[in-house]
Amino acid sequence: MVSSFFGYVQCGVYAQSESATSVNVGNKICPVTGDKVDGKTTYEYQGKIYNFCCPACIDEFKKDPAKYIKKVEEELKSQPKDVKNQIQKEDTKENHKH
Repeated sequence: MVSSFFGYVQCGVYAQSESATSVNVGNKICPVTGDKVDGKTTYEYQGKIYNFCCPACIDEFKKDPAKYIKKVEEELKSQPKDVKNQIQKEDTKENHKH
């Protein structure tokens, strides 16, 4: 198995290992291009899963994560509270499997 430092290929997308403690931040807009995320291209960084529109954006994200995390945080702040709550509920359901 390849170490999580190098990541692994999932659904044709390069991503770090997504552990049970990782949380999807719930961004619906790609922080690199500003386009809608595709729903399958994700990348885990420091225990958080970020969503992207395409695999090439992950490579760009890796060059300056802080820059793009700031964009995600700005997007999330602008979301209505009920959208944030729904995202958190979905993450809890995904991570709470028996």
